[in-house]
Amino acid sequence: MKTVQAQRLGSFADYHFTHVPAPVPGAGEVLVKVAACGVGYADGLIALGRYQVKPPLPHVPGMEVAGWVEALGAGVTGLAPGDSVIAAVRGGFAEAVAVPAQAVLPIPPRMSFAQAAGFRVNYLTALHGLRDRALLAAGERLLVFGAAGGVGVAAVQLGRLMGAEVIAAASSEARRAFAAAHGAHHAIDTDPAGWRERLKALCGGAGPDVNFDPLCGPLFEPAFRSLVWGGRHLVVGFVGGPIPALPVNLPLMKGAALVGVDVRQFQLYEAARARRHLEEMLAWVGEGRLQPPAGREFAFQEFGAALEFAMSGKGLGKTVLRIA
Repeated sequence: MKTVQAQRLGSFADYHFTHVPAPVPGAGEVLVKVAACGVGYADGLIALGRYQVKPPLPHVPGMEVAGWVEALGAGVTGLAPGDSVIAAVRGGFAEAVAVPAQAVLPIPPRMSFAQAAGFRVNYLTALHGLRDRALLAAGERLLVFGAAGGVGVAAVQLGRLMGAEVIAAASSEARRAFAAAHGAHHAIDTDPAGWRERLKALCGGAGPDVNFDPLCGPLFEPAFRSLVWGGRHLVVGFVGGPIPALPVNLPLMKGAALVGVDVRQFQLYEAARARRHLEEMLAWVGEGRLQPPAGREFAFQEFGAALEFAMSGKGLGKTVLRIA
């Protein structure tokens, strides 16, 4: 079986194809033949050894895959060989993976492997942030930064489904158009000059109720200052550069909250709730209420380019590595 791995962390050039024995599912495990693997910014950070948690070596990138069930270990029920599934994995840059059955979910027939490969992490992050952390209510205004990226467009789509008025913040006209095509009611640029005034005009003289922020870049503090009374600013990531600071008097004066969103720990500490969220969203896909976009696809041999592209900030939606 072919997989991609590195014996050390530090450069994408350290990763190479390696042939290893095909995995055999143990009791309670599912063998998944991998069709596609989602590739996000965090995958690149982990591969370079820059993430907050260092992986064991040798490291095989990839945290989520889509494919079909190849075989079942003892005691696994509710799945059958040939079923199309998504799975949370360690080492998705591989032709097959053996994973615990609780990490596997069937996908609806209308969902392609390319759509499914980038679904689990981004859409679970967005729903956990908007529903559990921000308590987003219908009729509220939601500002989404990085609205054309994988997690950003997920927040745009889910915010609209939850009844919010969605404002997409993105750096180019093409990226703003992409967010609008996937449900944003309004769009705004990210030029700091006069940005708060333009946002206020979009909000009819007020401001957002919730900021969904996977960037935490130069507009972090202006966005927080723009919140209405009782607003919530979701810290989802730090793709926008150095980690910013916020004067602590601002939450007091605004009656506002700065709230962290960590999907990794959410799945660790609230696994049953996380699975319910995923099942609910997959049902929405099956019903046609949610149509996740598939990002740019790379062939398996282009794994290095896929990692670099996922970290570039140029993608629309989540990058996908085609494996089978």
